[in-house]
Amino acid sequence: MTNASDFHAFGIGIASHSQAGAMLDCYFPAPRKQAGPAELSWLQQHGKAATTTADAVTALAAQTDDQALAKALRALAEQDAPLVLCALPEDGPIASTAEAYLKLHLLSHRQARPNTLNLDGIFANLPNVVWTQTGPVATEDFESRQIAARLRGEPLDVLAIDKFPKMTNYVIPAGVRIADSSRVRLGAYLGDGTTVMHEGFINFNAGALGPNMVEGRLSQGVVMGANSDLGGGSSTMGTLSGGGEMRITIGEQCLIGANAGTGIPLGDRCTIEAGLYITAGTPVLLIDGDNPEGQPIKARALAGESDLLFIRNGRTGTVECRTNRRAIELNAALHAHN
Repeated sequence: MTNASDFHAFGIGIASHSQAGAMLDCYFPAPRKQAGPAELSWLQQHGKAATTTADAVTALAAQTDDQALAKALRALAEQDAPLVLCALPEDGPIASTAEAYLKLHLLSHRQARPNTLNLDGIFANLPNVVWTQTGPVATEDFESRQIAARLRGEPLDVLAIDKFPKMTNYVIPAGVRIADSSRVRLGAYLGDGTTVMHEGFINFNAGALGPNMVEGRLSQGVVMGANSDLGGGSSTMGTLSGGGEMRITIGEQCLIGANAGTGIPLGDRCTIEAGLYITAGTPVLLIDGDNPEGQPIKARALAGESDLLFIRNGRTGTVECRTNRRAIELNAALHAHN
């Protein structure tokens, strides 16, 4: 988790609420993982409140040396409604919807990398929401809202019913390309130069550090290193989907072939051939200079190792692992998104 000295997160934003007053979501345009001196001084006066005023936000905009923050605060100060203030002096378990959204924003704003924030309690504090083209709607409010919208001749288009919204309605990281924005959840980390193709998917608290090509699935908690390629239809096993306690990572210059996958962490310069899914218990024949005939092992024994090539023997069907000295090279033109 985050070092205490590097964490004093805060965000000022705009929230949506149900007809009963429950918070549905919160938009923080410029969240910060670590408040600067001016922000800390301001938070000492306002940090225990759940809301703040336009005048207070204007005052902070004038005090801060963070120009991007000041610009966002000035825009927020134009709002008539009370603004949400969420301040976290330590990285503890999530206790409110505002805290959940602040931490998801920190991840997608590249303020924190996956697996570095305490996300305990996130599911309990994120309501299940009907996401429409006009924003979030509480499930219990949907019928009345839809009737009213249809009477206006503007029926609601239901995009999803989920706890997590898509990232691009809140954050658009610099230097990325996303073919289908519905497949990247808020809380995903996309590094500069990352391309997510139509069938690519990145969950919350997962990330591609960039530059990367993502045509498969990055499950919750999975991090992929620079210059690695997740082939079409491939997947990674997250701890929420049967991966147990083993945290899956993919190193730099790796290739997971089309319809392949991994349930073990990989070091750098590893390749898994198309259609081959490696799990911790997969029997593997390890073939190298010391064992030209091959040594039978379980794949978990290779977890985190570099320069591995996983293939299936076309004659015997045996999964083999050989030393891989050829690193892949991503097409630089595909990852220049300026």
